[in-house]
Amino acid sequence: MPVPWEALIPFGLLTAMFGAAGTLLNVSTRFQNQGKPPRYHIDRWDEMMMKRDERLTGHKRGQTDNPVAPADFATNSAWYTERT
Repeated sequence: MPVPWEALIPFGLLTAMFGAAGTLLNVSTRFQNQGKPPRYHIDRWDEMMMKRDERLTGHKRGQTDNPVAPADFATNSAWYTERT
């Protein structure tokens, strides 16, 4: 059975476009996460730690090894913004 060679050009284009889209999505996700892979199965504890890291460093994936928190860390809590 002969191979339809004219069908290989669209197949190659589709394969290349899906590959480019997947690669760009991966690069974009890693760029937003500071070069780290995305997080999966995030529970409440992880959410609280991500909020704490964001308040400490300014980015939800940022972490610091400084044992002393910045001075404005004491006043930028989410508790002050919640309504009772």
